[in-house]
Amino acid sequence: MSTVLITGGSGLLGKRLATILADKGYTVNLLSRDNKKPIADYNHVYLWDVTKAVIDDAAFTNCDYIIHLAGAGIADKGWTKERKQEIIDSRVKSSNLLYTRLKLVPNKVKAVISASATGYYGATTQPTPFNETDAPANDFLGQCCVAWENSVNQIKALGIRTVNVRTGVVLSTHGGAMEKIAGLAKFGPVAAVGTGHQAMPWIHIDDICGIYIKAIEDDSMSGPYNATSPAKDDNKDFTKALGHQIHRPMLPLPVPPFAIRMMYGEMSVTVLEGSHVTTDKIEETGFVFQFPELTTAIRDLYVRRI
Repeated sequence: MSTVLITGGSGLLGKRLATILADKGYTVNLLSRDNKKPIADYNHVYLWDVTKAVIDDAAFTNCDYIIHLAGAGIADKGWTKERKQEIIDSRVKSSNLLYTRLKLVPNKVKAVISASATGYYGATTQPTPFNETDAPANDFLGQCCVAWENSVNQIKALGIRTVNVRTGVVLSTHGGAMEKIAGLAKFGPVAAVGTGHQAMPWIHIDDICGIYIKAIEDDSMSGPYNATSPAKDDNKDFTKALGHQIHRPMLPLPVPPFAIRMMYGEMSVTVLEGSHVTTDKIEETGFVFQFPELTTAIRDLYVRRI
């Protein structure tokens, strides 16, 4: 089987993806700032330091595919001017480092499959879902995704296929939005936020892993692909389904927008707004979602604890 190198692989998605790839027989390696802590399902951990533009070139030896997940968390901290620059730099500079080393180091890499986000289209709920040909939004999330994808797409000039996976909210019981909301509701009811009608473009963690594996195995895939469930649920739908699963009542009124803005500032757009997107392009490749329906997806995550 092929060898896959993952950046940002110690996070929620990277760890689950490594497990599934290893179970399928792939050799999975990791690029990390720390190789002292062994991480399950990774065959070898190679050192890199994006801030110093340093990377262990041995990581590219026998590497067939790179899955690029590295990047500072969008919602981990408030959006100060410095934090927004850190979010962009962590994505663009890491991609630039991969490009530079791939250009200089002999390798047999066939494809670089990179994370991106539905934030490409901005934080806008509109009647018509966005597709991959739509223009990016002229806001922080949109322009961040443009810079992110452009930094990856320069690798195409090296004759290496590139794929941009525009991901929605990844659902898991081990982290991310769902785990945080469930934690807040541990001793009380759940509540929608804002109007409750803003788009909630979600995806089960095993389905997003499946899209990355499809991008490895299908060499016809290139460019951007929306990676969310085909369902068009909103924040209220999600909150109700999660509350039902964890046996918590739902408050009749949502948390008002002004309260969210007071708590999160500019970053509040990540929960007060959202974009529905089409999944036609990924489905046209033959990819089949295991969990296209919200209630079933949440139930499965809690039953299997993934």
